[in-house]
Amino acid sequence: MANSYHQVYLQLVFVVKYREGLLHKDWRKEVFGVIGNLINETGCRTIIVNGVEDHVHCLVSLRPAVSISDLMKVVKAKSSKYINDRRLTKGRFEWQRGYGVFSYAKSQVDTVYRYIQNQERHHQKRTFSEEYLEFLEKFEVEYDEQYLFEELK
Repeated sequence: MANSYHQVYLQLVFVVKYREGLLHKDWRKEVFGVIGNLINETGCRTIIVNGVEDHVHCLVSLRPAVSISDLMKVVKAKSSKYINDRRLTKGRFEWQRGYGVFSYAKSQVDTVYRYIQNQERHHQKRTFSEEYLEFLEKFEVEYDEQYLFEELK
């Protein structure tokens, strides 16, 4: 085939290790900007990055030559490095292992964008755990609860 065409929209969700509220409001937007740039550097396109103190949502247009796992490795490793190099947290910053990925049609992009844009207001009513379980159920993703969230020991 002479030309390849694609339209792949994904919502990526990932969490601070142990779901600690370490993404401080004073510098959170700066880190979300870094995450957006990291996504763009892979050849994918950032539509929006937002979240609250313990997790991040990204809406991206995926470039098919980039695997989701490679994209997430880059985003999580380099954003952790950015946070640690600037000593934005008291201790070492890490993201939890794993992530959620949910796909959407172009007709849903505006709705997902608004959902991600309103994370602070949204999380006044529900916890991340409730939100994430709702995503898994809505998208009919099979999961084992014992592996969903790393707890602080």
